[in-house]
Amino acid sequence: MTACSRPGCAGNLDDDGFCDTCGLAAPDTPALVAAAPVTTSSSRTSGTGPSTAWTAATTPASGPSRRTSGRSSTRGLLGAGLVEVPRVPYRDPRTAVLADPEVPEDKRFCSRCGVKVGRGRDGRPGRVEGFCTKCGHRYSFTPKLSPGELVHGQYEVLGCLAHGGLGWIYLALDRAVADRWVVLKGLLDTGDTDAMAAAVAERQFLAEVEHPNIVKIHNFVQHREPGGDTATGYIVMEYVGGRSVKEMIKERRREIGPRECLPLAQAIAYALEVLPALGYLHGIGLLYCDFKPDNVIQTEEQLKLIDLGAVRRADDQVSPVYGTVGYQAPEIATAGPSVQSDIYTVGRALAVMCIPFDFHRTHRDRLPSPAEAPLLGEFESFHRLLLRATATEPAHRFASAEEMKEQLTGVLREVLAAEDGQPRPGLSTEFTPERRGFGVSAGAEQVRPAPRSIIDALPVPRVDEADPAAAFLATVGAGDPAHLIDELSAAPESTVEVRLRLARARIELGDLDAAARDLAALPPSAGWRADWHRGLLALAAERFADARAAFDTVYGAIPGELAPKLALAACAELLGDLATADRYYRVVWRTDRSYLSAGFGLARTLLARGERAEAVDVLHSVPETSNHYVTARLAAIRARTGDPASEQDLVAAGAALDGLELDAERRAQVSRDVLEAAHAWVVRSGQTGSGTVLSCRLDDQELRLGLERCYRTLARQAQTAAERIALVDRANEIRPRTWV
Repeated sequence: MTACSRPGCAGNLDDDGFCDTCGLAAPDTPALVAAAPVTTSSSRTSGTGPSTAWTAATTPASGPSRRTSGRSSTRGLLGAGLVEVPRVPYRDPRTAVLADPEVPEDKRFCSRCGVKVGRGRDGRPGRVEGFCTKCGHRYSFTPKLSPGELVHGQYEVLGCLAHGGLGWIYLALDRAVADRWVVLKGLLDTGDTDAMAAAVAERQFLAEVEHPNIVKIHNFVQHREPGGDTATGYIVMEYVGGRSVKEMIKERRREIGPRECLPLAQAIAYALEVLPALGYLHGIGLLYCDFKPDNVIQTEEQLKLIDLGAVRRADDQVSPVYGTVGYQAPEIATAGPSVQSDIYTVGRALAVMCIPFDFHRTHRDRLPSPAEAPLLGEFESFHRLLLRATATEPAHRFASAEEMKEQLTGVLREVLAAEDGQPRPGLSTEFTPERRGFGVSAGAEQVRPAPRSIIDALPVPRVDEADPAAAFLATVGAGDPAHLIDELSAAPESTVEVRLRLARARIELGDLDAAARDLAALPPSAGWRADWHRGLLALAAERFADARAAFDTVYGAIPGELAPKLALAACAELLGDLATADRYYRVVWRTDRSYLSAGFGLARTLLARGERAEAVDVLHSVPETSNHYVTARLAAIRARTGDPASEQDLVAAGAALDGLELDAERRAQVSRDVLEAAHAWVVRSGQTGSGTVLSCRLDDQELRLGLERCYRTLARQAQTAAERIALVDRANEIRPRTWV
């Protein structure tokens, strides 16, 4: 066993090159032709049931896997059109053939029980053929097919590509179909010809799989080697030239460092491409079972799922289940595979792609903490998504690949916006847009929004289309809550969505006790929608801590949505937790500038913490197309002129006001406020500034004259005589002393 060469570590490297103590790869791992496995043993059971700038702008595994019981387009859509993924050039098949195919001794395992076989001792090399000393199963690590050999009278073998858990994988030419490149992969050798024939027949369903991101299975054949007694079964599949995701990670570690992984956005892009392929399999009643970075290959701009050897029917209760330690869901041995166990493997693989951690020992059944993996602390939504995908209880995971994809897309938008400061808005499938802005004001006063204004502004969960009353609810208006309650009482049946809508109407009406009874009667199937309404109820009752707890539960269930983060930010602000409010307002505003409540909320928290410059930048980032663009600019002007204002702030505020189109009365009001702030600065500092504010030099006399003009303009626009007299008196009071 090789000792770990990392300073201060007393561990040893396992058969995959990872240390059994620190969990990291060897610092100088040589390049491998085949991606190494992540497991060291096999088993089998039967299958059973910071500050931000706010601008306006492939080869299969060569070791054992753990065993427990539409054709393509030429261009992929990696990253949902949001992120650029480096292209991987197509690999000429001839260059992939091994000149001297040999399985290293540390990669030799029994295909039945997984123990080490064929190992050397006392200076003598290990046997490449023999029998397992534990279970007696015959093993052989020599290629069974030779270059030039014709399989099934159709496939001409060119050589070996790699060694997998079930034997060598070969490159061949399909002489019957335009000399196309194909790959031959052996099926499990049972030693029984009849059993092999049955296995080949049983796997024929894989030839019906048609998806652009899944390797195409062309055929299943049997071939008897010269002088052999039994036939070997082979899967014939398309050749995919490129690199596996695992090879990409290993290459980055060789070039950059042993803890290097894929960039987070790139890893998410790969998962987003894989999830629809898994969803397709689930839709036709199949489970993939063994998803991992080894089994995903990128060629050019397209991703392919390879190695369908572990795919099985969802209702198969007999066949052995294949999976890999560190990726396989914990319930497989007792409950068998499911859609949720496939979701688990995607979550684990996604974590492995972008976080360096010992996923097959120390963290075999859990994720590292944010303290252990800082990336998880930096991107909370990503961490929460992984937690849900890899939840111990299958029922707590995403219900489908499509649901996980939707949430992961939202997380990707947040990640990209955090990386370059450019918003990545997207239409939510779970919530309506923000109904109106709360806390949207032209003033810089630090007035927290009223709970009712928050409830009225927050997005509304979209009706679950699977609810029996969905069609009825689509006809119900959103007017007066009392009238709405009468309409809902005529619903054809009291479904979950009907009860939720009733509860929300009663919260809006102020009947909190009745709303609480409605929510208490909801079944567990109401899920996060019930928690959202419990948050609204607690907010209306001014139980802000309870509201925050409810919205936090929603965040954990749908981590790619912005609405729960906006609600959490509002609750934190009401509780006086400005740091948390800042964090969530920032995430929402940075990702989608249509959430105006988040922009104004972030500005408020920044001003409360003395971060005037960034608060102004945030207000300036409100889009010009927004109805509240002028309001935001006026709020920025008032923020600049708040006490204590600097000369630079005052000059900038005046210039900003000059650039706004305002009616005469409003311009006079804001001009008065700016000039009053400038005059206060002159009086306080006892000096004359070098700049000008609204065409007035920063000295006492000019500012007094400017203020006099503002007050007289406002007096001419006054609605009452008393108001006009007060403004004229103020103009006379502020005007400088003169002889005239």
